[in-house]
Amino acid sequence: MEQLLTTTAVELRRFGHEDLPTIRQTLLDVHADAYASEMDDEFNQRFPWFVDHWGGHPGFACVIGYDGDEPVGFAYGAPATPGREWWREHLSEPPADDSTFSVSELMVRPRWRKTGTAERLHEVLIEDRPETLAVLLVDPGHPKVEALYETWKYRRIGNRQPFPDSPNFTVMLRNLHIPTAS
Repeated sequence: MEQLLTTTAVELRRFGHEDLPTIRQTLLDVHADAYASEMDDEFNQRFPWFVDHWGGHPGFACVIGYDGDEPVGFAYGAPATPGREWWREHLSEPPADDSTFSVSELMVRPRWRKTGTAERLHEVLIEDRPETLAVLLVDPGHPKVEALYETWKYRRIGNRQPFPDSPNFTVMLRNLHIPTAS
């Protein structure tokens, strides 16, 4: 039975590329707990590769939430390589400024779900980003997660299957900076 935890004591800490050796095991441990019932899936077993791939990017950014010394969840991503924004194939007219931050992972351990922790992790991850857009992929088997992202100002723009053994993910895009009229 899922336990709801009502605490506001979760402290959010920021990390970058240079911190990966220190935080890598924490990310793997949170993933193992968050996906405990799905760890027999080969795609989930490749999570360490994804951590190393994203963490190897010089612009890697990560936010980890802690309740005391216990990690409760994290969000991470990195800027997309300019000119290689793969999501553009889903729009008939890409925006003039297509600088993009790719939100690669957002996960919260079961005990801290439904506490607002996921939104806090996500917002701190993207709040100071210089890019104009944020993009993420959502497993279509989780429509409630997609609906949650829509409340966070993301919009569905298409589907993408980045790996032969991955789901055909929903592609979601969000404007990070709304231009102001001058």
